[in-house]
Amino acid sequence: MVLGVSMSSARTEILGLPMDLLTMRESVQACENLMNSGRCAQHVVVNAAKIVAAHDDPGLANMIADCDVINIDGMSVVWAGRLLGHRVPERVAGIDLMDHLLALCARKGFSVFFLGATDVVLSEFLEIVRTRYPELVIAGSHSGYFDDDERIASSVRDSGASLLLLGISSPRKEIFASTQKDSLGPLLVMGVGGSFDVWAGRTRRAPLWMQTMGLEWLYRVVQEPRRMWRRYLVGNARFIGMLARELFAPKRTHGDC
Repeated sequence: MVLGVSMSSARTEILGLPMDLLTMRESVQACENLMNSGRCAQHVVVNAAKIVAAHDDPGLANMIADCDVINIDGMSVVWAGRLLGHRVPERVAGIDLMDHLLALCARKGFSVFFLGATDVVLSEFLEIVRTRYPELVIAGSHSGYFDDDERIASSVRDSGASLLLLGISSPRKEIFASTQKDSLGPLLVMGVGGSFDVWAGRTRRAPLWMQTMGLEWLYRVVQEPRRMWRRYLVGNARFIGMLARELFAPKRTHGDC
């Protein structure tokens, strides 16, 4: 149980993965508690694409299940959870939670290590961070292109950071966090995917109405059709199929073996 948030009561299983039914406010509180816990903890967000990927990769599914906070990021997963009878309060998007946590760290003196993107994008992103949160203590930073995971983990530990933000794509960020967890020191590890690129203005986030309608995936396909069409069109079709099987599966009774 995370202090202040009853994770045992908030956690449920949706389409084969554990997820925490938390609001944004509760998620921020849970993350703050973990930063104060004196141990290495891990946060992850789950969307439709990650559910499909975890279905294909039991190793990734286990890495997600081991995380201390598992937020639902993606309106399709919010709707799926509700259709399956779970009381999902709201979507907690990773990029929005990142913003809330940076504000929290700036107020309370937690230092942050930024790991991800290219050197150029990372530099542009950090300029935006310094402008938005001039009081924030930046413990260190490194691009997301590296081969020596142990060396990077040692640098993060030596920096004394309370929060590590991984601007790296899946499943690379989950693998790094999972395999290096014992070497990173007492902090919270949070994967934020392409959030550094969004803040730096290299990619654009979907308009709010598309986010609300669950159409962020379509916006990304339009921006990067060659790279994204298969991931989202094929992946979304598989996600819908998984949901349909769950919805229409015969219900077991107490007399079933």
